[in-house]
Amino acid sequence: MAATNETTVTEFILLGFSGITHIRLLLFAIFLFIYIVTVTGNIVIIAIVYGDVHLHTPMYLFLSNLSCLEIFYTANIIPKMLFNIIMEKPTVPFTGCIVQLYFFGSLGSTECFLLGAMAYDRYVAICKPLHYSLLMSFKTSAVMSLCSWCTGFIATFGAIVLVSQLNFCGPNKIKHFFCDLQPVMKLSCKTAYTMETVSWILASTILLGSCFLTLASYTRIILTMVQIPSSKGRQKAFSTCTAHLTVVVIFYGAMISMYVSPNTIKNEEFKKVSSLLYTVVTPFMNPFIYTLRNQDVKQALHKAILRTFIYN
Repeated sequence: MAATNETTVTEFILLGFSGITHIRLLLFAIFLFIYIVTVTGNIVIIAIVYGDVHLHTPMYLFLSNLSCLEIFYTANIIPKMLFNIIMEKPTVPFTGCIVQLYFFGSLGSTECFLLGAMAYDRYVAICKPLHYSLLMSFKTSAVMSLCSWCTGFIATFGAIVLVSQLNFCGPNKIKHFFCDLQPVMKLSCKTAYTMETVSWILASTILLGSCFLTLASYTRIILTMVQIPSSKGRQKAFSTCTAHLTVVVIFYGAMISMYVSPNTIKNEEFKKVSSLLYTVVTPFMNPFIYTLRNQDVKQALHKAILRTFIYN
């Protein structure tokens, strides 16, 4: 009888930034600006890499894949967040929440693998330059990129199936601005111990594994750069890797603190701010980091502008 009296939740209420409604129009304007710049900037990077034959190399193939991923990543989070900011009672259907959660987990996992692949590419380029063309051909980098996408979407599928099987009978208020794993599991009628264990193992394996590969690559890169006799050579090597390392530190730092050791963060508002780092800030930074600090991309952009506005 108790089971028949339970009310099944068909939609969730995303509380998001409900505590600061007095500045919601300002938040809407800021996030809309960030979203437009993020999408436009990453599209420009993809167009530049595709249109300039000099950038048809493994490094820029990974970069264009990362830009494509960031477009999908932000499209999964920010438009719904913008809609929720201006709504008095923002809701999301149960199915929509599960779909958003799946794409968030899959794209986040894919980004981990891509960042690891990019770190390995820089390691080979700097530490083994004579073997670079052999170890990192364009075909090899294309296969690594494809594997990153496939593995990212396959790895999280089982966990999302388990989440979709959980019972939700109320309350239905998610203390977040999107359907994230931990806030959703907290609303389950029963203790989701199996789901929590599976999600922790999955997150730890993907995040810590790819983070270890990335840090190991950069450790070898730094050791190699220290041995470069020319200060100009060291500066060029540092310039190549600093941008990537900046994104890595922000992305992995926030993700590991949220999903590998989630109990260390108790404050709900601090969790939201931490989540903004890898859902909004990192995708927003990528176009600036990889273009303003990269001489090859700047030259390609300059040539593209000349072709578009002068020669035509």
